[in-house]
Amino acid sequence: MERPRILIAEDEPELRTVLQMQLSLAGYDVLEAGDGLEAVEIAEEKQPDVILLDVMMPRLDGHEACRRLRRSFTTKHIPILMLTACADIDSKVHGLEGGANDYITKPWSKDELLLRVRNAVAWSAQQRAASPLTGLPGNHSINDEIKRRLANGHSFALLQLDVDHFKAFNDYYGYARGDEAIQMLARILTESVQRHGGPEGFVGHIGGDDFVVLTSPELAEELGEDILEWFNTSARELYDEEDRERGFVEVLNRRHVTERFPLMSLTIALVSTDRVPVSHLAELIDIAQELKAHGKGIPGSVLVGERRRRAESGDERSVA
Repeated sequence: MERPRILIAEDEPELRTVLQMQLSLAGYDVLEAGDGLEAVEIAEEKQPDVILLDVMMPRLDGHEACRRLRRSFTTKHIPILMLTACADIDSKVHGLEGGANDYITKPWSKDELLLRVRNAVAWSAQQRAASPLTGLPGNHSINDEIKRRLANGHSFALLQLDVDHFKAFNDYYGYARGDEAIQMLARILTESVQRHGGPEGFVGHIGGDDFVVLTSPELAEELGEDILEWFNTSARELYDEEDRERGFVEVLNRRHVTERFPLMSLTIALVSTDRVPVSHLAELIDIAQELKAHGKGIPGSVLVGERRRRAESGDERSVA
């Protein structure tokens, strides 16, 4: 079983060594950073399960490092524990407002340190467990995130994504190539959200070839179109050259009859809560499912909105 990874960001070598020893003896793999900037870089690359951030560090202090980690989709869901010599309430509130999950005060108790880290690791594992293929938050986390946004009353947009003809691709090329297609889409979504999704960007993996993206209403359409364009280009490269040029694959359907299936395309259902006010998770999902069903009936990749749909050709028509 893979050991949880803990990233320590501490500029004092002696304290970093003590933390490294305590955590290693407790069964964790430990990554080390000497300042906040290095911590952000390592976190982006290595994706640790938990990050311990000292507050006072050179180049980038713990508070600013925490804010940067929270602004990046790839690190925004990693639990962050702040290490500080300041035990006053104002200092802790400042860190929590910046996105920290918890505080550990210096000098720390080893038992308290390990308990807080263990709790953070358990929470992190729960967030990741649903989708080992992509590492993205699963159904439980998706529902919690949507409920949180509905509760705070701020408008947001939901994009529900589904790959068309994925089963035919999977049957034709095998599960390994199918997994590659799912991982490719996950990368497209996370990188597109980083570029266009804004600080409120979120990507979740419902399961199989179904994904969810959350973003602000004003960014949603541009983000969706970017995803469609990128997917259309990348999906073709997953096919063998002969099949790509032919434009289809032949697979036995459920009736055991050979059938031609087009190359994979992508259907995106877009619901913005500023256009369609909703108050419950089930209501939002029902709207998205209805739009997605409509989009699945349109050939090729398509973005379907609650007031209009935009296909690859660029034409727009009402779906009401």
